[in-house]
Amino acid sequence: MKQQKIVTLLTDFGLSDVYVGVMKGVIADINPTLKVIDLTHEIPPQNLIAARFCLMNAVPYFSQETVHIAVVDPGVGSNRRGVAIKFEGGFLVGPDNGLFSGIIGQIAAVELTNSRYWRTDSPSTTFHGRDIFAAVGAHLASGVDLEELGIVINPESLIKLPVVECREKEGIVEGCIQYIDRFGNLITNIPGNLVINKTWTVEIAGRNIPSKITYSDIPIGSLIALIGSHGWVEIAVNNGNAQSKLQLNYGDPVKVLLN
Repeated sequence: MKQQKIVTLLTDFGLSDVYVGVMKGVIADINPTLKVIDLTHEIPPQNLIAARFCLMNAVPYFSQETVHIAVVDPGVGSNRRGVAIKFEGGFLVGPDNGLFSGIIGQIAAVELTNSRYWRTDSPSTTFHGRDIFAAVGAHLASGVDLEELGIVINPESLIKLPVVECREKEGIVEGCIQYIDRFGNLITNIPGNLVINKTWTVEIAGRNIPSKITYSDIPIGSLIALIGSHGWVEIAVNNGNAQSKLQLNYGDPVKVLLN
């Protein structure tokens, strides 16, 4: 049986307006046989760091034929490029503003200049998700070659977000908060493989937080550090909200102390 082609959507549009539904309508009009999967539409508005993190952690769970359309686009209508990218795990479509910079193995890229594959050759200056990216993604998933979509560009020219890298030195790993989920869990940019099978604690906001395996290893309301399902060191509160408790935000510093 031939595998049904998949298109994913990631945006900061939320679900209280019709924007996401309209994008799905554009996709269905081009090819109603495509399977559309929502990754999330609850990215904090214009938060490219959060979008990068979510996309980076989602794409490994999809086949190599999947087309991922991501639209978090504070520069919509400006001279920022719209792009389609081939990488080792599939295809990416969206604005060239850094939200794709967490995806490794980028092989080829084009700037979306061929309006034949847009919904209209006079796109709205405020909704490229509908008029360009949804349409291009549907055509790409339907078999249109990447090179047909526009001008070939060097993948090295794609915008990269200035994400802080974690640093190791003398039993300390320094990093920062790179994502905050809806439970208020603070997800750092420190990979879990740096602490696995070691004794460690987290130092953050003037507190020293013990590491455990699961949330329930501590009393309700207590702080815990652990390796989350995404593979990064995470600070949480058992049945609570670590962001509210610690009053921290994206980019705030964190240290892991290896004992």
